[in-house]
Amino acid sequence: MIVPLSVGPGTLESTMTEDLSPAERYAAARRRAAEQATALASFREMYDFGLDPFQIEACQALEAGKGVLVAAPTGSGKTIVGEFAVHLALRQGKKCFYTTPIKALSNQKYADLCRRYGTAKVGLLTGDNSVNSDAPVVVMTTEVLRNMLYAGSQTLLGLGYVVMDEVHYLSDRFRGAVWEEVIIHLPESVTLVSLSATVSNAEEFGDWLDTVRGDTEVIVSEHRPVPLFQHVLAGRRMYDLFEEGEGHKKAVNPDLVRLARMEATRPSYQDRRRGRAMREADRERERRQRSRVWTPGRPEVIERLDSEGLLPAITFIFSRAACEAAVQQCLYAGLRLNDEEAREQVRALVEERTAHIASEDLHVLGYYEWLEGLQRGIAAHHAGMLPTFKEVVEELFVRGLVKAVFATETLALGINMPARSVVLEKLVKWNGEQHADITPGEYTQLTGRAGRRGIDVEGHAVVLWQRGMSPEHLAGLAGTRTYPLRSSFKPSYNMAVNLVEQFGRHRSRELLETSFAQFQADKSVVGISRQVQRNEEGLAGYKASMTCHLGDFEEYARLRRELKDRETELARQGVAQRRAEATVALERLKPGDVIHVPTGKYAGLALVLDPGLPAGRSNGHRGFDHHDGPRPLVLTAERQVKRLATMDFPVPVEPLDRMRIPKSFNPRSPQSRRDLASALRTKAGHIPPERARKKRSQAADDREIARLRTALRAHPCHGCDEREDHARWAERYHRLLRDTSQLERRIEGRTNTIARTFDRIVALLTELDYLRGDEVTEHGRRLARLYGELDLLASECLRERVWEGLSPAELAACASALVYEARVGDDAMAPKLPSGKGKAALGEMVRIWGRLDALEEDFRISQTEGVGQREPDLGFAWAAYMWASGKGLDEVLREAEMPAGDFVRWCKQLIDVLGQISAAAPTEDSTVAKAARKAVDQLLRGVVAYSSVG
Repeated sequence: MIVPLSVGPGTLESTMTEDLSPAERYAAARRRAAEQATALASFREMYDFGLDPFQIEACQALEAGKGVLVAAPTGSGKTIVGEFAVHLALRQGKKCFYTTPIKALSNQKYADLCRRYGTAKVGLLTGDNSVNSDAPVVVMTTEVLRNMLYAGSQTLLGLGYVVMDEVHYLSDRFRGAVWEEVIIHLPESVTLVSLSATVSNAEEFGDWLDTVRGDTEVIVSEHRPVPLFQHVLAGRRMYDLFEEGEGHKKAVNPDLVRLARMEATRPSYQDRRRGRAMREADRERERRQRSRVWTPGRPEVIERLDSEGLLPAITFIFSRAACEAAVQQCLYAGLRLNDEEAREQVRALVEERTAHIASEDLHVLGYYEWLEGLQRGIAAHHAGMLPTFKEVVEELFVRGLVKAVFATETLALGINMPARSVVLEKLVKWNGEQHADITPGEYTQLTGRAGRRGIDVEGHAVVLWQRGMSPEHLAGLAGTRTYPLRSSFKPSYNMAVNLVEQFGRHRSRELLETSFAQFQADKSVVGISRQVQRNEEGLAGYKASMTCHLGDFEEYARLRRELKDRETELARQGVAQRRAEATVALERLKPGDVIHVPTGKYAGLALVLDPGLPAGRSNGHRGFDHHDGPRPLVLTAERQVKRLATMDFPVPVEPLDRMRIPKSFNPRSPQSRRDLASALRTKAGHIPPERARKKRSQAADDREIARLRTALRAHPCHGCDEREDHARWAERYHRLLRDTSQLERRIEGRTNTIARTFDRIVALLTELDYLRGDEVTEHGRRLARLYGELDLLASECLRERVWEGLSPAELAACASALVYEARVGDDAMAPKLPSGKGKAALGEMVRIWGRLDALEEDFRISQTEGVGQREPDLGFAWAAYMWASGKGLDEVLREAEMPAGDFVRWCKQLIDVLGQISAAAPTEDSTVAKAARKAVDQLLRGVVAYSSVG
């Protein structure tokens, strides 16, 4: 057990030594002297505050030569442990790498360590920044360290400690695998310091670290240094979410429960329209209730927080546009949170930080509106902002010169920017596929920003009242600490060739079996095996209960199931036939056809703008696949332009009429849509849709169904008085047998899953001549230098010389397809592409991807499992081409229809991949490497060059 350090001279402990015997005083003095000689003692003197018990315990474990996993809440000071690792490395003459998940955090930690140790001892390595990389302490993104390990970099010599900050990023499905790669491949001599948010399975993660890294101490702290109070703001009243119960148990505030009940019982507008009369007393109560309860507006919330001394505050809104709109609403409301002196300080700092940005670009970036908000103490913070603007907001917020920030949830995962209060507008967010409730882990992460250590006595989390809100559900979010760490590790093509080159196939397979993903899978098998045993006992009982004295009831039950399955199959065939007929009807549609959409969200009258026939994925359009069938683009009578799917047409559709579509029609113009929709209603609004005729069921004429029914009636068990009772037991038996078989398949599937995926990847790479047994070919060595989702596609493009002879701007357009991924798919419009060689090369890239996609299907490599090559997205190609061609920011952003921050981020990623292409391209008889280097130079200008983080 690790014993905390003694509290030092002048304290109660030192005065108590007077009561000790001479021998005891001598022993105490020896112990104090030993403690003062430790690295921790000298480290503590560097801080003007005392360390918390969990920090002391972790530091002591590190000094004892153990690795540590520290899981503690946001703002609790766990980075102190990482800084102690830096201190130990410098004291021992070793190197320390401090890794972070994002460049913004790397930059911030680099600045912190430079202030403490000086710029000579600290370096920085990110995808686009390299400062003093040979320093004894280097801050870097986790990907940079992964790439070093695979390349066998000389920088790794003398490495003693690696700090992995925000190690819970390991769960991230896009980048999480990198953390596991680093943990597995770090030399055994390196001590690992893992810093994580509070996770519910820290012990499990610690067990795995113990397995792969050796002796690892797990330190979990649930204590928040600044207590957090939870509130709900409804109308003018701020309710506490909890009231203190007996024995300090937290109970949901009964006033909130009562409020939710009254809201739920309030008759809706539809109820009143249906003629459900309300008594006068009910109306009066509703009027009083409505006067007290509403969702306050954004300026109103900030004013309320200001009046109660709860600023600075971060309001989390799960939409970039809504963050910008919130700032505008506060400005229009005349909100001012800064006095004249603060306004001048803001203006001076902003002008200093943005002095390098050209004046013509400032106008395009909305600088003056942004500055006005900052001077009033109000700002937005989201990924769509220019990185320089985000940095300024962060600095002003930390200085107390910006007091209200409206941010997307990305801020909660990023830099150190604590507030006194955190506001959540809603408990629902768009997850890329649907609107879903936020999880307890997300709630904890967001509200963890509330309460500044050393400044605030308490932090406050405020949730705005919304109709239908459940206080019990909110209390569950606030009171649950379930935030499990789940591995997202999957082998990739690049990983496979790098592993085989370093370790050979057999050893690589063994290494992958040590991943946290496999550790979790194997652990879960134990529970499934126990369930299989229980199921087998249940099956024996069910079999006894379905025994019939007249005959073999298991056989009779099988006949019943076969009959049911046959009837289901025929019904399914009927649906498929109707769908095929509907598809044929859709294929006959032409632009100008007026149709009636039978079902779905856009049911009703519609005009066909484009029949949407599956003619392949020309121009890399992120639309539909061949097997999806026609997807007509229509204008509805309600003025919406939407691309429909075959599921919207369960029955064949026939044109009701035809209309001419004006050549000037623009689907993006509200006026164009309004005019054409009006003409559509005038032309065909009176035509009733045709009713689908019912057809005779296939089951009525099916010979197999007739045979099974005859066999059932002839079976001895058919005449049993307890037949249906036996049948219920037989159904339970069959259901449990099916479940047991599925569990057994899961056990089989979870054993060696990572290794089996690796085997399939190796087989595909062998087929393409990237690997020959344990030998990595020339093509494989090229692939080893290409990182990213589309590593194999990039390698194949180099191999087939697709990019030879392209200009730097054309190559930039092609390379953009390897990194860019649209936030929301645009079904209506295909992306604009550069003409000439660039367009031809992009088309060839899509063709190669199609070949690889088919090959992956042959080798059972599935993108749904996070492995394989996604379709290249050509949506950024035109913007990349224009910017690399020297076009102005205003023109590029207007054409790209993209916020400046997104544009800069994609350009940074594009520069990174062009650097990889330059390193991997052949040096002889090839123009690609030179074009890639020149493309980087042409992209790295203006706002892209200004940005210190990406």
